[in-house]
Amino acid sequence: MQLKYCCFKLLSSFPHRTIRNFSSTVMAQVKVGDKLPAGELYEDSPANKININDVCNNKKIVIFGVPGAFTPGCSKTHLPGYVNNSDKIKSENGVDEIICVSVNDPFVMSAWAKEHNAAGKVRLLADPAASFVKALDLTVNLPPLGGLRSKRFSMIVKNNEIVELNVEPDGTGLSCSLAEKLGGK
Repeated sequence: MQLKYCCFKLLSSFPHRTIRNFSSTVMAQVKVGDKLPAGELYEDSPANKININDVCNNKKIVIFGVPGAFTPGCSKTHLPGYVNNSDKIKSENGVDEIICVSVNDPFVMSAWAKEHNAAGKVRLLADPAASFVKALDLTVNLPPLGGLRSKRFSMIVKNNEIVELNVEPDGTGLSCSLAEKLGGK
C-alpha cells in the first residue's frame, strides 16, 4: 500500500502524465446502445484528418470495417455490395452516408475507392494505426496481412450512438456484415 502511494505521488508530480490503473482497464467490444468512440481517420492523404464523431453528429451513418483494401473478399464482395446498393441503403434506411474503414494508409484507401468507383457512394477512410478499431475492440491479428487489422463488421450509427452492430463470428467471414444484411434484411 505504501509503495503504491509513493509511486502515485511520484508520478502525480509530473503534470503532463496521465495516471491509469491498467489492472482495472478491461476492453470490451462495443455494443448496440454505446456511443461511438472518438477517433481520427484519414481520407485520401495524411493531411486530411476526419473526426468520425463530427461526421456522425446529427446524422445516420453506416460504417463497415474490412481487414484490408485490395484483399479478395473485400474487393470482390464486401465493398462492391455497399457501392452497388448505396442508393437503396440510403433511401430505405434513411442513411446520410456510408463509410468503409480499414487499417491501411490513406493513399491505399484512395486508390481502392477509385478502382471501385466509390465516389459519392461510399467514403473510404484509413485507420493506419488501428486506433479507431482498437477503441471499438474490433481488431483481429492477421499476420499475412501485416498483423493487427479490423474485424469485418457493419454498424448503423445514429447521432454517434450505435443502433445496429453486426460482427462476423470469425472476424473475417462474409455473412452478417454484408450490405444485403444491413437493417435486419
